[in-house]
Order: sequence, then C-alpha cells, then structure tokens
Amino acid sequence: MSRIFLISLLFLFPPTGKDIVKKMYDRYAGKWCHSFTFNQTTEVYRNDSLRSTQTWYEFIRFPNRFRMDFGLADSGNAAIFRGDSCYRFRSGKLRSITINNNEGLIFLIGGMFFHPLDETLDSIRSLGYDLDKMHEDSWQGRPVYVIGADKDDLASNQIWFDAEQLYLVRMLRSDGPQKMEARFDNYQRFDGGFMATKCTFYINGRLAQVETYHDCKANISLEDGIFDPSNFVHSH
Repeated sequence: MSRIFLISLLFLFPPTGKDIVKKMYDRYAGKWCHSFTFNQTTEVYRNDSLRSTQTWYEFIRFPNRFRMDFGLADSGNAAIFRGDSCYRFRSGKLRSITINNNEGLIFLIGGMFFHPLDETLDSIRSLGYDLDKMHEDSWQGRPVYVIGADKDDLASNQIWFDAEQLYLVRMLRSDGPQKMEARFDNYQRFDGGFMATKCTFYINGRLAQVETYHDCKANISLEDGIFDPSNFVHSH
C-alpha cells in the first residue's frame, strides 16, 4: 500500500523546475571543474550565409570570471566579463564598457554549482526562467527536462537539460522582438562534469554563429590578473 501511495503522489505532484535543479546540484556541486580554457573557431553568419571565420581564445574560471581574446596573442584585442559589465579592449586599451550578455550563460554551464542551492535557484529566477514550469521532452533523440515552459510552448524563456547527464543542451530566450536560440553539442567529460565543444546560435530563426572548441583544458590555474580590466595583461 505504501508503494502505491507514493506512486500516486508522483502523479498528483509532478516534479517542478526546482526539483530538476536540485537534482543537478546534488550531482555536480563540489565536483564540477573550476576552470575551463580552449581556443575556438568562430563562424559568423548573416542571413544564413557565412561572412567570416575567426579564432578566439577563451578563459573561464567559475563561478563568474570570463575572458575572450581575439586573434594573435600580442594583439591586445579582448573582452573581459565581470559581474554585469563587459570591458572591451583593442590593442590593450580599454575602448568601451557594455552590458555583460554572457553572465547567465556562464552561470548555466557551470557557475551554478559554485553557489549555495538557494542562491542558485534565485539566480535562475532572476534570469527569467519560471521554475514552477517544467516538462519532459526529447531533443536530438535523447530525453530532456525543459525548465521554464509548458509542453509545446516555444515562446517562453526556457532551458533544456539532458535527462541522463543533466547538462545544458538548448536555451530559448526572447528580448523584445528578438528571439535567440542556443544549442550545445559534442559534450566531453572533464573531471567531475561535462562541457560542450560546439555551440550554435540562432537569432529570429536565422543562423548567426557557430563555435567549435579545440585544445580544451579543465582545472588549470588562471591568475586573477587576466580577469582584471583595470590592469590589462596578455592572457596567452
């Protein structure tokens, strides 16, 4: 009788987004890699046509340090992301400070496991994802959990996680008239977690950018200085 009762409760109270995040947190908190570096082939598209191919170098130190370098090591062309700001450099000189549009993404691909669970849940809500909405679906032939939307709703902000390995595979966001879709593929295991090695971005349904990662390394030491916009130093 007790087993039947528990099964009936599962139907009465299906899991929420909060339950899925807790499941992820229990799996990976304290185990996820602390840093991740790679070089990246970046294909930029316009109207679905390839316009340019570039090489970027990226440095992540979880939970919230991120830097991109563009081109040769001594070019001094880089972007440093801290908090809600992005500091852009050209030839080693600060050229602009803009909004950090990568803060939420760095959080979702690993930063979330470096905060207390309650803070992680609050941050996901602040990013615009409704934790009270969750459904199961499939993506590229694998079962997924979708947080932030009901079944067949592709308009709401939502994040899709592989149901077995619990890593991010798809993200849908709306910013006024602009709709963005990100897909995360070719995952590889690094120490206690996973990282995607290919990311594809669409804007309003059109292909905008494809990123393919090479020479990926986890848990290497990254000095504070390379993330300090007040004293620019070369990172590689």
